[in-house]
Amino acid sequence: MRKFISGLIFVIAFTLFASGCSNKGASSNSDESGVTLSLFLTMSNEGEKKAIETVVSKFEEENPDINIEVNLPGGGYEDMLRVKMAANDMPDLFDTHGWAKLRYGEYVADLKEMDWVQNLDPALDQILKDEEGKVYAYPLNQAKDGISYNANILEEYGIEPPTTLDEFIAALETIKEKSKGDVVPLWIPGGDNWTIAQIFDQMATPLLITEEENSYGDQLKDGSFDWSNYTLFAEKMKEMQEKELLNEDVLTAKFTQAAELMAQDKIAFTFVGGSLGPDATELNPEVKVGTMPVPAIHEGDVQSWIGGERFTLAAWKDSENLEEAKRFIDFVSQPENVKLIAEGTSSPAALTNTEATNYYSEFYSEYEDINVQPYFDRVYLPSGMWDVMATTGQELLADTLTPEQLSEKMGEEYKRLRKQ
Repeated sequence: MRKFISGLIFVIAFTLFASGCSNKGASSNSDESGVTLSLFLTMSNEGEKKAIETVVSKFEEENPDINIEVNLPGGGYEDMLRVKMAANDMPDLFDTHGWAKLRYGEYVADLKEMDWVQNLDPALDQILKDEEGKVYAYPLNQAKDGISYNANILEEYGIEPPTTLDEFIAALETIKEKSKGDVVPLWIPGGDNWTIAQIFDQMATPLLITEEENSYGDQLKDGSFDWSNYTLFAEKMKEMQEKELLNEDVLTAKFTQAAELMAQDKIAFTFVGGSLGPDATELNPEVKVGTMPVPAIHEGDVQSWIGGERFTLAAWKDSENLEEAKRFIDFVSQPENVKLIAEGTSSPAALTNTEATNYYSEFYSEYEDINVQPYFDRVYLPSGMWDVMATTGQELLADTLTPEQLSEKMGEEYKRLRKQ
């Protein structure tokens, strides 16, 4: 009996050992059905999510040996990626959201040998390529950020899309008066404070860059910028709040409410963009959402689109599944999928061999002569300043910072972060 038990124990032990050996060397990103790729993106609107999920499903059908685990952490994206960078444990595929070279450069694989590179829109060269020709990420689409508006409300109240900040504030006042408070003139979902940073970032370009006599690009780059020049827009934001031109719940309203409120004709203007238009129209076919460039601030200046790449796919250079990651990028770069994503995200395509008509095409055509300026923080601010713009803007609207104090705090953090 003892011999039998001893033999049984040996057989079990050997079986477990053999089983362990058979799995040795298998990727932790693999399972019985094949390889699993982790994909992290900054997409947040429903239309954007549907677009990427559709393409992923198509890819998995054609590549049954590869599964893609899509992660869309929203406002927590940057914090999650910072932790992963510190641990040198990046996703197989991830969105560089404007920081392909400066923040993520040492983690990304060079994509220059891929076929789609020859069709990359030259406007994106300085963002996605370096002087040696390395290509840091694949652009899923391009951004033309400005201000979204309810076209029906503007037509009802006889308002033309404003071209200057003063005209913009006057339009907000007209909406407040004529709607008798039923329509929020400027809606800000400040409960997600990155949306406040978005406003300050977009408006920093006309404030500090595009008008010749108020252009401080060189000083911002060399560290000599006088941050008192930043105060004007903070004063304008506070003025709009004091005139009750913003939503009362500006500090608690959530980004996810935008489409429903726009569909109910409760919003006139908002800096929320992306798939807001089609998302709202899906809820209410009668609503029409327009988009316009950001208004000029200084006399004599013109409007600007704010942009660059919106969403990208970079491949982690140390991924155990780099070949499969590149296979997905190649799939996404095929014209039918480029078109699907561009139209699904209501943004222009980033490859020149694909034409895509999206929800905002008529508005992009109307403003086709307006220049696209790069996102302010990506060119002129050290990494980490986005969070500072978010928190200082939030504190301004909470009455815990004055416009002057906001500028002082921005200056202090700017100097601190430049040294890191």
